[in-house]
Amino acid sequence: MKILLVEDDRTIASGLEYSLQQDQFETVLCYDAASAKQIIQEQLHTIDLCLFDLSLPDGSGYELCKLVKASSDTPVIFLTAIDDEVNVVMGLDMGADDYITKPFRIRELLSRIRSVLRRYHKLSTTKTTIDLNSIQINTLEGKVYKQGEEIVLTALEYRLLLIFANHVGQVLSRNQLLERIWDVAGDFVNDNTLTVYIKRLREKIEDNPHKPTIIKTVRGLGYKVGD
Repeated sequence: MKILLVEDDRTIASGLEYSLQQDQFETVLCYDAASAKQIIQEQLHTIDLCLFDLSLPDGSGYELCKLVKASSDTPVIFLTAIDDEVNVVMGLDMGADDYITKPFRIRELLSRIRSVLRRYHKLSTTKTTIDLNSIQINTLEGKVYKQGEEIVLTALEYRLLLIFANHVGQVLSRNQLLERIWDVAGDFVNDNTLTVYIKRLREKIEDNPHKPTIIKTVRGLGYKVGD
């Protein structure tokens, strides 16, 4: 699945692009309307969904949405800091499929993306799961189960677990983990906070948190899941 992401804030764009790629989406990133229009004209047939920031330095998500809908039925979701009924209605009347206001949680955005893709029959309704020993991650539902029982995780705990699940067999340093759990909502995660989150995650998924078998510590290097 390929997503066209148009966002002029480079920090937000970088975090979004990384999170989408971690969730197995291919991304095409543009920082302004001009470059986005070129992609739409040349590559729209390869794009499965568009994420448009509403306010751009050289235009708006509205005009990009018009351009997309004029030539295809590609779904569009608006990203914006403007939260009022007039703009919501105008965007939806224009053909947008959804509208999410900043700041937002990555899990909420991913859930909306999957919902829109399912409506367009672009995404299989078959559950996508990742198994880690006795832990099962349902990425479509954003839920985690241990031996069939649901485990309630916070947004950052879930993202941390997904990072480990997508890098089975690899050693991830603390710095690599800190870079990957940046939050679009602006939550700051420092080294001490990371320690707390790993401890809480182990308490929820490990049979014996003091002797972890899923998230293992590699002394002096970082953490590792699997062989």
